[in-house]
Amino acid sequence: MTLSVAIVAMDEEANIGRTLASVRWADEIVLVDSGSKDRTCEIAREYGARVIVEPWRGYVAQKQYAVDLCTKDWVLLLDADEEVSPGLSGEIRAVLSNPGAPNACWTPRKNLFLGRWMKHGGFYPDPKLRFFRRGMAIVAGHDPHDRVDLKPGIEDNTRQFKNALIHYSYPTMTYYISHMNRYSTLGAEMVVARGRRRFLVLDITCRPLLTFIYNYFFRLGFLDGREGFLLHMGHAVYVSWKYMKVWELQHQKV
Repeated sequence: MTLSVAIVAMDEEANIGRTLASVRWADEIVLVDSGSKDRTCEIAREYGARVIVEPWRGYVAQKQYAVDLCTKDWVLLLDADEEVSPGLSGEIRAVLSNPGAPNACWTPRKNLFLGRWMKHGGFYPDPKLRFFRRGMAIVAGHDPHDRVDLKPGIEDNTRQFKNALIHYSYPTMTYYISHMNRYSTLGAEMVVARGRRRFLVLDITCRPLLTFIYNYFFRLGFLDGREGFLLHMGHAVYVSWKYMKVWELQHQKV
């Protein structure tokens, strides 16, 4: 059986070569670019990818668009800052050569923060459903938190890979803070869209504190050293920002 790799990207020249090198053995690579101003598209074409330029639709819709463009038997959906480890590559190839393979496979994901693998605090094994038979799964969720689900009516016949995707998520604090700012805006918009109307100081103060305590202490995030502290402190700040922005959006409507 054959494999399509689907990727969405924008200004990812620092990552895309590593990602594509890890799947260059695939039968097809589809990269949907939303307007890169760097060498992302050029690098992708060097690796033989089919590059389609499409204005940004949002995380869920853009990834579904990329999946819809795939033509092979199986689809592997990747982020532009992810890498398929050699062990995972071997497991994927084994499934492709097995006519009795399941409908989809879960893979653990190693998230790197400032270059360190985050093993605790809820960041591992971080299972993702990314490898599936074409036509049997859809991209679901709410921006920016997309996920892959099997389509309604498709048998929940899946298996778990042992080897992981490697996610080079936040190489610098500047990049992390920028992402948390953008994600908090999207999160606030989602809260308001759901009809929330009350402004609670507790959401801006206690909720972030409880988030930090839960992830850093109860989920053992402190075992990831200084990087773990910075990651969970930043996540707590993100929660506070999100509810500050909820208030701002509601205030603008008054």
